[in-house]
Amino acid sequence: MSIRHGLLALLERGPRYGSQLRTEFESRTGATWPLNVGQVYTTLSRLERDGMVTQDGEDRAGHALYVITDAGRAELKAWFRTPVDRTSPPRDELAIKLAMAVGVPGVDIREVIQSQRRHTIQAMQDYTRLKAQALEAVPADRHEVAWLLVLEQLIFLTEAEARWLDHCEARLIRLALLPEPDSRPSDSPSADVLNGPAGSSTGSPAGGPAGSSTGSSTGGADDGADDGSLDVGSRVIADRP
Repeated sequence: MSIRHGLLALLERGPRYGSQLRTEFESRTGATWPLNVGQVYTTLSRLERDGMVTQDGEDRAGHALYVITDAGRAELKAWFRTPVDRTSPPRDELAIKLAMAVGVPGVDIREVIQSQRRHTIQAMQDYTRLKAQALEAVPADRHEVAWLLVLEQLIFLTEAEARWLDHCEARLIRLALLPEPDSRPSDSPSADVLNGPAGSSTGSPAGGPAGSSTGSSTGGADDGADDGSLDVGSRVIADRP
């Protein structure tokens, strides 16, 4: 997540002080990625050092105001034009957990998957419910539209994660049916294990098993719906009954 560029985008709309930037950032993203004031001012100091922002007086309450410079505008335009790099994805705790669980004796990896699936589906339902509430009225301003975009991205991410967990479970079931290692060459892994269940190319995206049990959950988006961990966000938690 680029806090640096997010702050530049907010400053493009006019002078702001630190806590104001934090409030607007969280409003724009629905508090999905909360910031603290210290983080904001540290980033502003670096931007000022790099010549992308500068201080420009104070407001009536004595807050130091920051404004974007021409160099900052050039950096912001370059950021919007440049695709987000996916060649070096951030570490994902869930992927690491399952990868490690495969080789750890005594770990019931299917229980790990099922526990995560319950959490993921709950989060997806929370996001979908929040979206339905947000759409009860026409979005009043750009902040509400921005929050809807973030919310819909979270819905799609949790849908994809649920499908991936189904795929992982299906692969483990096939692995359990393979003969013991001493009955086949150790350096010749089964093609079925490497390629996934037969017919998976016509099932869920990303190689998920056909007829995945998350079929009902993947309808969330269609129905209106730096640690990498899944966080339903403060708005979701506060909104739960």
